Amino acid sequence: MIVSSELVKCVVWDLDDTVWDGVLSEGCGVELRPGVRALIDALDQRGILQSIVSKNDEKAALAELERLGIRQYFLVPHVSWQPKSELLQGIAKRLNIGLDTVMFIDDSAFERAEVEFAHPQVRCVDAAEIADLLDRPELSRPVTEDGRGRRMMYMQAEERSEYEKSYAGPQVEFLRSLRMRLTLAVATAEDLERAAELTERTHQLNTTGLTFSKAELRELMDRPDQTLLVARLEDRFGAYGTIGLTLVGTTAEEWRIRLFLMSCRVMGRNVGGAILRYLAKSAEAEQVRLTADFKPTQVNKPMYTVYRLAGFKKTAAEGPAQVLEMAPGLQHGYPDYLTLSLPDAKD
Repeated sequence: MIVSSELVKCVVWDLDDTVWDGVLSEGCGVELRPGVRALIDALDQRGILQSIVSKNDEKAALAELERLGIRQYFLVPHVSWQPKSELLQGIAKRLNIGLDTVMFIDDSAFERAEVEFAHPQVRCVDAAEIADLLDRPELSRPVTEDGRGRRMMYMQAEERSEYEKSYAGPQVEFLRSLRMRLTLAVATAEDLERAAELTERTHQLNTTGLTFSKAELRELMDRPDQTLLVARLEDRFGAYGTIGLTLVGTTAEEWRIRLFLMSCRVMGRNVGGAILRYLAKSAEAEQVRLTADFKPTQVNKPMYTVYRLAGFKKTAAEGPAQVLEMAPGLQHGYPDYLTLSLPDAKD
């Protein structure tokens, strides 16, 4: 069985004899299994998303979750008589996460086997073995402000998505209508938990694939030749939280971007381009070269495009990594649909 080493981003629960004792369709009444409410709440506090796949009547199942007081925890529940492997795939697509970051909990050996056959990268757990669920390393996560708000952020993302689908005007007018505010700041000690989490969770929009622990980031933050920047975004629907991280090594002649990553939740907002614009203007003011490391992976090509659109060009190769450099005079302006709050902001 293929198992990813990534942390789990979403736990998907079955209902009958998993979340609750009993079978809803038999009409004999169901109640939450002992300890399940506490598990669901603890996962939510850690910023781990949760959903439902269940072979049941959708209206009845959702009504029961409401009655039990836990409906609000579950994003995009899929309740139907389709194979659970298909339902899981639909959830991953809606949440924009990989199946290798999904854990599936079900009491039925048949249902677990069906999912394992179709999606061997999904972690399947017997509902009888969840007493130590929170001790599993793939669910080990510090409780952070961003984590506690992650479910709400995804709910806001659903609202944005529906709003975008209904918006009839040009894309740039849609972006202006979001009233986005980007804040870029030098990282503080309070940012380190979320910054470390971002390096572990973000793969598609990560320029080098580097990961750092909280201790490693603290050490880098304290070095005079390293600058760690965090980016936050908010719009008319609410806060995205901390959505970007940039690590820049600095010398008297060169600033080198060692790590540049963005949350997939801000794709299409040109946030990355605005951050690179800020760095380019700052480097120009200091009369130093601005370069960047880029290590191609199977999934991070979008970040190479961000660099190229910002004016970076490949100048060298260092093993599997490329060295990119910003050509003087090629910097573009900030997008007018972003309100900016920048350290020592450059025009």
